[in-house]
This record gives sequence, structure tokens and C-alpha cells, in this order.
Amino acid sequence: MAILTTVPLTQPAAQTAAGMRVLIVDDSRAQRRILQVQLARWGYVVTEADSGEAALALCQGQVFDIVLSDWMMPGMTGLDLCKAFRALPHEGYGYFILLTSKSEKTEIADGLENGADDFLTKPVSSDELRARLRVGERIVGMQLELVAKNRLVGSTLDQLQKLYDSLDRDLIEAKKLQQSLIRDRQRDFGGGRAALMMKPSGHVGGDLVGSFIIDERRIALFSVDVSGHGVASAMMTARLAGLLSGGSPDQNIALCLNAEGGRDAYPPEEVAFRLNRLMIEDVQVDQYFTMAYAEIDMVNGQVRLVQAGHPHPVLMRSTGPMRLVGEGGLPIGLIPGAEYQSISTVLLPGDRLFLVSDGVTECPDPTGNELGGDGLVSLLHRSSHLPSPQLLEALLWDLSGHSGGDDFPDDVSGILFDYCGPA
Repeated sequence: MAILTTVPLTQPAAQTAAGMRVLIVDDSRAQRRILQVQLARWGYVVTEADSGEAALALCQGQVFDIVLSDWMMPGMTGLDLCKAFRALPHEGYGYFILLTSKSEKTEIADGLENGADDFLTKPVSSDELRARLRVGERIVGMQLELVAKNRLVGSTLDQLQKLYDSLDRDLIEAKKLQQSLIRDRQRDFGGGRAALMMKPSGHVGGDLVGSFIIDERRIALFSVDVSGHGVASAMMTARLAGLLSGGSPDQNIALCLNAEGGRDAYPPEEVAFRLNRLMIEDVQVDQYFTMAYAEIDMVNGQVRLVQAGHPHPVLMRSTGPMRLVGEGGLPIGLIPGAEYQSISTVLLPGDRLFLVSDGVTECPDPTGNELGGDGLVSLLHRSSHLPSPQLLEALLWDLSGHSGGDDFPDDVSGILFDYCGPA
């Protein structure tokens, strides 16, 4: 068998409009010559093969955009070549045209089913041949464009995956850092104990709970919920943790000095006012937060509490019913000059005070109904006989049962304080 290769007679392949590589397959040398002259005149890069076997060998070693093959040839027919051509592991698409004198619909259908794209009836019309080649050009061109776009998409996805992996690692470290803001899940103050609950809905969350000592007889508890989720909210909670830190009293926005130079604290309503002014005048971001903040006298059980848009705290009497306390109030960071009111109550030995985020009270069941304050009280009643750390674990378990899973839509947090009486 013989393989003949020719190049355009008029202009180089790089300068042709199509830049297409065409393989002509025919056992008739005269027919190949006629087609070769026409295609070369139009600017195609032409290769010839005198049999299906020779053409298949060429296709295994190089890529052709268009194959123009006679149907009836000795040995491997054009239809057999088409089937073998389609089976080759080429990334691109080759447009396959069969030259035939066949006109039966069943034979044409058989050719299409075996991978042929088009047919030309012998003798071949020059105008019809060029029109069919132009169709092949468009299809091959679209396929090449699609391949290029797919490569671009694949490359972009690889870059995004690397970026995601890097971000995921950073978020894991950020989660560890955020968890370090509340190192002590349980804390003993002598006259009382605090237990903390914190379950972010994602890697990092916008909730913060904690406590700090004011002086030898008073402590403060707080529960904060920053608007939104993710990194921005987590960064705000980190800043608030510094502003309400017992480890850095000089930076604590709630602490001050009394007339004798000893440590003192602003009233809870003043703490909320100062935080609101700080958010609006200094921080100046499109964020706000809700808060419940309580000051507790460990000697007499006196409580002063401010509620700034946060869910109502729960007062859990050792004897008697539980009840929700608080006066509502505006979130912090929304309205300049907002004023806040505190309430007072008294804890008796054995009583507990629970400050909780709206991730608990607004937790929906599978039908969308929120738990609510009354639902929270009901769950606390169910486990009120347990010590506070175990009670919080039971609450998380019951909340999972209420929602139908432990992937909560919002951060879940709270601080539960047991008052024991004077130490």
C-alpha cells in the first residue's frame, strides 16, 4: 500500500482561513488527485492514503480534522475505517465524510450509526464539496473551542481547589484560635460555678460566651451573638473577647476604678451603652450584635442584667417554676445613642441563671417551627436534675432531636451559672 502526502499549492497552512488538516482516502489515484488539487487550492493541508488500512495507520500517528473517504474500497471499506477512526483515543473530534454512490436510506442510516457525519454522492460537485467541508470546519472549530474552554475550566477548578484547601486549613486554625477564647468550659468562683456551651454552625462562628471577675465579691457573665456567619463574625467576636476579658482588665470596657483606686465596674446598662457607642463611632462596620450581660454579687445573690436584643435569659429556681427574665432592648451597633435598661433579681442558693443565644431559641424543627423560649424552658425542665455541665450536653442532644440532626443552621451557645451562696 502507498501513502502520499501533499501540501497546499497556493498558501502555507499557517495562513489558511481554516488551518484544517484533511485526509483523503480512495483506492483510485485519479480520484485522489482531483480531490487533492481542489482542497489544496482552497488552502487545506492535504494527506492522501490509497486504502483504509493505510489511512488508519496515519490516523494512529497524527490528528486529522476532516477525513474524506470513499465507501467502497478493497479490504477495509470506508465504513470500516469510520468505525475504527471513531474508536481511536483522540481528544479532539474528526469530521468524517463518506464518498459513495449509495443512495438507499437504510445504507445512509447504517453509515450514520457507525459514526459518519456527512455523505457526498459521486461524482462529487465542487460547490457541494466545499459547502460540506465548511460545515466540517465549523463543527471541528466549535469542538476545539469547547476543548480549550474545558481546559480553562479545569485549570480554574484546580486553582479554586488549591485556594479552598488553603482557606480550609486557615479556617481550621481560626477555629482553634476561637475556641481558645473560651479555654475554661467550667469555672468555679467559690460562691458559684459557670458552665459554657459553644457549638459553631461552621468552621468559625459569631457567638461568644464568657465571664470575668469584677472584684472580690462580684462577677460578670455575658453571652454575645454577632450578626452573620464566617470569618467577619469570628473576627468581631475575637475583638469583643478582648473588650470583655478578665485577663486584661485594663482593656476591659466594663471595668473602671472606684474613688479609692480599686477595681469597679460600670452598671450593665452603661456597659451596653459604651459598646454601642464603640461600634458606631470607632468600629464602623456593617455589623451589629446582641448581648445579655449580668453582674452577680456572690455574697447576697443580687443580679443586675441588661438584655440587648438577645433572647430572654432563663431563671431556674431550685424550688418553683422556671421563668424568662429581661426587658428585650435594642441590638448593639445599630442605633446611635441607643439607651438600655437593666433589671434586678436575686439568686438563692441552688438557683441557676442561663444566658443563651438565639441559635437555641430559633432552632427550627423539620417543618420550620422554631423552638422558642417556652420550648427552651421545657427542654431545661426535662434535664433540670442534672449538674450544669451534663445539663448542657443534654440540651444539645435534645436540640438535635428537635431539629432532626446535629447540623444546626446557627451557632449554638450559652453560659449556665449555678449560685451556691456565700463562700
